[in-house]
Amino acid sequence: MDILEAAVNAVDPGEAIRRSLSVRGTHLAIRGAEWDLNRFKGIHVIGGGKACGAMAEAVEEILGDRISSGTVNVLKGTESRHDLIRVSLNGASHPIPDVDGVAGVQRMMETLDGVGASDLVIVLISGGGSSLLAYPAKGVALEDIQDVTQKLLMSGATIGELNAVRKHLSAVKGGQLAQRSQRATVISLILSDVVGDPLDTIASGPTAPDETTFGDARAVLERFGLWEGVPRIVRERLDEGAKGMIPETPKPGDPIFQRVRNFVIGSNLVAAQAAVERAGELGYNAELVSTEVEGEAREVGRAFAEAALAVIRHGSPVPVPAVLVAGGETTVSVRGGGVGGRNMEVALAASEGIEGMASVVAALATDGIDGPTVAAGAMVDGSTLVRARSRGLDASKYLSENDSYTFFQSLGDAFITGPTGTNVNDLTIILVADPEESD
Repeated sequence: MDILEAAVNAVDPGEAIRRSLSVRGTHLAIRGAEWDLNRFKGIHVIGGGKACGAMAEAVEEILGDRISSGTVNVLKGTESRHDLIRVSLNGASHPIPDVDGVAGVQRMMETLDGVGASDLVIVLISGGGSSLLAYPAKGVALEDIQDVTQKLLMSGATIGELNAVRKHLSAVKGGQLAQRSQRATVISLILSDVVGDPLDTIASGPTAPDETTFGDARAVLERFGLWEGVPRIVRERLDEGAKGMIPETPKPGDPIFQRVRNFVIGSNLVAAQAAVERAGELGYNAELVSTEVEGEAREVGRAFAEAALAVIRHGSPVPVPAVLVAGGETTVSVRGGGVGGRNMEVALAASEGIEGMASVVAALATDGIDGPTVAAGAMVDGSTLVRARSRGLDASKYLSENDSYTFFQSLGDAFITGPTGTNVNDLTIILVADPEESD
């Protein structure tokens, strides 16, 4: 828990802004780039994501009354956590978008319609932005996007596949927010929740060139057997777009991006490195295994158990006492009728492989929300299945039903953190003690 806490603290969104953004005299400085604030008549702050409340608070702290206006969509229920005067926080729903999110984006669009060459637009983006920045394309209803999003989330589609579809049903995703702001100078400050930090995928890339197409979006729905089941207007739009009847999202090289700068100010790597550092301070031989873990959650969980076994048997990649740190984002192909999340499914699958071992596997969603539950993840050790059986719980049955949340709640082993205010993918800690020294 100490190691996980260090990891989450390292990606505090407010601190990420303060490390990256500063005002020196009349100049705004970000990662070696500078802008003369005297050039701008108006500075407008917009954006959305689970971490954007703290990000907006830090930006307002730095820029103060230089900010002319601001609207930022955040996770509903977190608005009151932040003390803001110039920027308004608008609560919206995740992972299924809602009308409140659309209303917030509408206010942002009204702001952008009034900007010109003498304006600076600061866009705050973090994980969850794809849902929180919902704004349907012409002819598409919010209900259509809700339907498609729900089906894709249940299908096991990756975040890239999901966002390829969402971009082509939206009027702001896939570089279209930058297109709407093209007369102004645009600076995006981004907290990444996507493996590899691809700008076009984080929050569906509202200020980045989009390399996916209408044809790609259709192919995703076909690949998962969803094409015939999505609303008719969705099929018609994607078909028409693929035929060139609807303009594509802005692509690399489009001149609209000449006045846009995108900065990734925090990521899973930062959190993972902090976990490794803290584990070393606690006396463990610590190793960062990867920050690009993807795949089916239960298969990844089994692989993590095998990694623990390799440490015990071969001292690889580091000898006991060991901590292996892995980051990324798995997927769950939902086949059962239970309730769970990808991190809890990772942990549940790992529990079978580490039974009887002096090992712990803790899997955490850094935003504090694992799937459609109130849990952030779960922890298992060599005794988990013994305790489960004593209570009449069959781990394999819960795994087959995708019911990991019910399993861990019954044992009291689910992490309940509430929204953490940050979001940089998932993090798994594999701790392996010396069998001769553990009890």
